[in-house]
Amino acid sequence: MRVAVFGDVHGNRFALEAVAGDIETHRPDAWVNLGDQVFGGADPAGAWHLQQQLKAGYGVLEVRGNTDERLGQPLTETTEKRGMLTWLHTQLPRGAGASVAALPTSVTLADGEVLAAHGTPDSAWTYLLRDGGGWAGDDLVQERLGNVGNARVVIVGHSHLEQVRQIGPVTVVNAGAVSRQKDGSPLARWVLLEGGDGIWTVTFRRVPYNIEAAARWAEAHAYHGVKEAAQLRTGRG
Repeated sequence: MRVAVFGDVHGNRFALEAVAGDIETHRPDAWVNLGDQVFGGADPAGAWHLQQQLKAGYGVLEVRGNTDERLGQPLTETTEKRGMLTWLHTQLPRGAGASVAALPTSVTLADGEVLAAHGTPDSAWTYLLRDGGGWAGDDLVQERLGNVGNARVVIVGHSHLEQVRQIGPVTVVNAGAVSRQKDGSPLARWVLLEGGDGIWTVTFRRVPYNIEAAARWAEAHAYHGVKEAAQLRTGRG
């Protein structure tokens, strides 16, 4: 079985178009979206519509990211990220925020051998593989995972930093992010999982896209667009 996993699109239509095109060339049996779909400033409405098209065309499985949860919150004077959320609600179709906020925190596929989440299986906010400014130890990762049943691969996003490690029988993967990179490379990311019957391989993919077009869109239209554009261009957030 071949499973394409992407996430942390963060409203970047330009990057997602490139990732989707690259995924299509690999003809996966299943697609998974790890969440944080539209909280960003490189055409979030376009990113939303493209993700809806991919879901309709390929049956993409989706989980809820932490910024997806934010989009389901009522806007009050004390709401965190209120300015960004207010702008996003003017960009997105009515009901889009509530839709992503209602997604599950995890999904399983391949007869339970693959478990996908944004942060951890029961929290969109908790980092699975990070601890402060570094990588979490295996004991802490196992504690955060809890009971994963017969999963042989657990794949997450959230930190925007790629990693793979083996903890007992479970391969734990961070897929990286489609947008808003943090490691100095602005390329878009996704992961191809291949396998079954308890044996899986992990291939990290990095995809070039029209970064300058995305940055210019952000500068012209987005809330805090100059900051967004700088992160897109440099790969550092």
